[in-house]
This record gives sequence, structure tokens and C-alpha cells, in this order.
Amino acid sequence: MERIYTVTGMTCNGCRAKVEAQLNQIPNVVLAQVQLEQNKAIITSKQEIPLELLQDELSEKYTITAEEPLNRPKTAVLESKSELKRLYPLLLIFTYITIAATLMHLKVWNTNAFMLDFMGLFYVVFSFFKLLDLRGFATSFGMYDPLAKRVPLYGKVYPFVEVFLGLCFLMRFEITLALVLTLCILGMTTVGVTKVLLQKKEIQCACLGTVLNLPMTTATFIENSIMLLMATAMLLGICV
Repeated sequence: MERIYTVTGMTCNGCRAKVEAQLNQIPNVVLAQVQLEQNKAIITSKQEIPLELLQDELSEKYTITAEEPLNRPKTAVLESKSELKRLYPLLLIFTYITIAATLMHLKVWNTNAFMLDFMGLFYVVFSFFKLLDLRGFATSFGMYDPLAKRVPLYGKVYPFVEVFLGLCFLMRFEITLALVLTLCILGMTTVGVTKVLLQKKEIQCACLGTVLNLPMTTATFIENSIMLLMATAMLLGICV
């Protein structure tokens, strides 16, 4: 069953992510999705959940009140946007990075140099969006990354690690170390993404922080896989 609630006290995407995480931890909650702009929470549950229980799970800063039952298909949760339309910002940024890396080597093509610059631009651009709301990103990231779940500090440090790796690739500094770290951190994140996709959970992807509300889809898996394949190819080339 689905019900819609009003949640007051949220002031930023960090609040939204925190409320969403707390609601999703409640027993019998199948999916909780929160809208910051409308101060709404749409909760799908196995059975009726008392309002008092929902309030008890939230921090004192937030207040939740019930509205009318939500009589609409599950596929229309939150907004009636198509998945492709919701992923448009991610696809656009990915396309821009690809074009930029290609133009940098168009006159004298070098595949290895292209991959290094692609990975460097990828890390720098994506870290920028994460740093716009560091606290919100850390909360969202901790919902699926295995290490961030256990060590919350890792979520706050992660964007700065991306900046470091991006500069390593662009400046050709400690490339082997950067490639190994890429395999480790993206490999771990991909494991978490895969679990979410297999469990068919609908949570926010934190790859572009919380500024853009992106769904966790196979696009996230493909995005990470491309970076992992490039890093593996580069390492094999270095080691041969």
C-alpha cells in the first residue's frame, strides 16, 4: 500500500536524504521517497504503519503528518518522468566529457592518453557536483556503497579522493597508484550498485551528488564499468 505524507523541517538535500534514509529503515517499509520542494514523503509499505512510529524514527527536527491515501500506480511514484528523461543530466555530462577528451587528441590520436584524460575529466566534473552538498552526498552515498555504510567519514572524504585522482590522470602524476585506487573504490561502489539493482530498490544515485535527483539504474552500473575497464586496460598496458 502507498500513502503520502507531509514532512516539515527539511531545509536542504542533506535533510531530504537523511529523512529518506530513516524512513527506509523502518520495518515493513518497502520504499520511501522524499521530495524536498513539496515537503512530501511517499511511503510504500507491506501494511499500515502508525504515524507515531514514523515520527519516532525521525529526528526531532522533522515532523511528519499523514495525507490522503495515494491511489496511483507504483510506476508513477514521485514524478511521471520517464527514466531516460530523469537520466538526461547524467547522459549529457557523460557525452560532454567524451567529446572533450576526444577533441584533446583529435589531431594526433593516442588511445592511452584519451583514456587518461577521460578518467581525469570524469573525476573532476563528478566531484564538483558532489561538493555542492557534501553532507547530503555522504548520506545518499552511504545508502549503497559498502564502505560508506560502515564508515560515514568515507562518504565525506570521497569527493576529495576523486579530485586527487582526477588531477593525477590529467597531470600524469602517479598514474599507476591512481589506476589501482580507481579499481578499488569504483569496484567497491559497483558491488553496492549491483546489489541495489538486483533487489530492485528505487533509491537516489549519488554519482552527481544530491543537486540532481538521479535514480539508481543500470546507467550507473555501466558508467562505473566503463571506468573500471579503462583502468584495467591501462594497468595491463603498464604492466606488460
